[in-house]
Amino acid sequence: MKVFTTAREYGLNHLSFHSWCPPEAAFRVADKMGFYCQVELPNWSLTVNSDSATARFLYQEADNILRHYGNHPSLCIVSCGNELQPDFGFLNGLTRHMKEQDPRHLYTTSTFTFEKGHGKHQEPEDQLFITQWTDHGWVRGQGVFDERVPDFKSDYREAARDITVPLVSHEIGQYSVYPNIREIDKYTGVLDPLNFKAIRNDLTQKGLLHKADDYLKASGRLAAILYKEEIERAMKTPQQSGFQLLDLHDFPGQGTALVGLLDAFWDSKGLIEPQRFREFCAPVVPLARFDKAVWRANETFKAHIDIANYGAETYGADQLRWALTDGDGQVYAEGTGDEVNVVLDRTERARRMELVASIADSPWRNRWSIWVYPEVMMPTAKDLVVTPSLDEALKALKKGKTVLLSPKTANVKGLEGKFLPVFWSPVHFPKQAGTMGLLCNPKHPALADFPTEMNSDWQWWNLVKRSRVMVIDSIPAVTPIVESVDNFVNNRRLAQIFEAKVGKGRLIMSSIDLLTDGELPEIRQMRYSLTNYMLGKDFQPAATLTEADLRSLWLEKAVEQKTGATSIYD
Repeated sequence: MKVFTTAREYGLNHLSFHSWCPPEAAFRVADKMGFYCQVELPNWSLTVNSDSATARFLYQEADNILRHYGNHPSLCIVSCGNELQPDFGFLNGLTRHMKEQDPRHLYTTSTFTFEKGHGKHQEPEDQLFITQWTDHGWVRGQGVFDERVPDFKSDYREAARDITVPLVSHEIGQYSVYPNIREIDKYTGVLDPLNFKAIRNDLTQKGLLHKADDYLKASGRLAAILYKEEIERAMKTPQQSGFQLLDLHDFPGQGTALVGLLDAFWDSKGLIEPQRFREFCAPVVPLARFDKAVWRANETFKAHIDIANYGAETYGADQLRWALTDGDGQVYAEGTGDEVNVVLDRTERARRMELVASIADSPWRNRWSIWVYPEVMMPTAKDLVVTPSLDEALKALKKGKTVLLSPKTANVKGLEGKFLPVFWSPVHFPKQAGTMGLLCNPKHPALADFPTEMNSDWQWWNLVKRSRVMVIDSIPAVTPIVESVDNFVNNRRLAQIFEAKVGKGRLIMSSIDLLTDGELPEIRQMRYSLTNYMLGKDFQPAATLTEADLRSLWLEKAVEQKTGATSIYD
């Protein structure tokens, strides 16, 4: 009961049972709650039809499932198994057999597949198609969000254009969240969370245990932000009939797959409350389409509001209400209808704003953040040096000057800057670029003119993608202004911006390149915020570094680094 109730609280209406069929009790609960179930034959195989006994068993098991559970109204979808390979002749035959035995359900040959020549288009016997991509592109954010500058008008209609049966995206999300160390105490039965204990011990030895809660919150809140956009893009796609999360809760097996917004016990991790999740995952969802996350003051913010409606009531554009509020919750502009058109001409300081859309006389509402930056004059001073050159920075520091060192990313020793957290599990997929979002102190005076939460959000995308993550384990303890959460396999001290005394001078080093694309509003605003801080009385770095410390972060030979979305499968 807890599983179905919790799933309903988070706005979901069906559960997929990965390579198994649940017992009778599950169908009874689902029937009473009006929940759909997708069951799968016990088949997660790369050698389908290589063994005649197994092939006979699958036919028998299919017959048994339909005979015992076929009368349950909650039994909606039946799949031959998960990510099956290679024999689709056999799978199409098995699917056809099930359709003949009981035509009341929807059937599919495989819940996605990596088999070449298949998986990009529906099979002849498919009555619905579950996939990550088609011949025309991705149908989930994993392949998009780290590759394309974020916009909030895109959907998957181009990728879905040739699909003629209901399309469902496969295992969306899979954004790894840092372990909740406090969860260890919940294991009071036969299971011993040795993986969590190993992580706790590693953090303890490295003096980082006090950061574990922050790592959880920062990585988890980023995951929630990504889930929102992931789900909304699916809902914006007319040809798409649904989506399947890899999971709403963690799976501590398979290399520790902590991809849930809930823990392994189906309890909240405190990342997003169910009522907030239901704003974008519900039978009725207001959806906003707009160009970008970051806006310049004096630009006109335009948005179009749609309604994804799978409910019983009919809603029209005349029932839509919208408001644009500032960071303090004060209404900047408001209106009715499906078009938003607001000149951002009353913004004298950088701010996060929020678009809220609702449907009158209903519980349905949704919200989106945007960031608005004014045109700023970059602070200058005789003793302030802004440079991408380490040698120039060291010369200035020896003279007692204040230095903002912001090199090109190719010159920095470190990890690739990725906006997305690690996929699924850094244990199971160890070769992927391995961070889990940003962690910073929003109240640090260096960020006073760059509004942010403690975690990554969309205004950080261009900054993160133009960064290299510095591994600072080998240098004296500095407290980063902006750091990255490392994956829980490595637990390294990581930084993108830090401050220190060097020689007679004072330094901020940013491995976010703030100079090459300096006219991008978010990059310009970050540079403005840092230099404003550096010229103020609060700039008094506590840590002291040497020239050797700085050179240890430098590559002798510049190296460009970029991995694609499919690298996780290599």
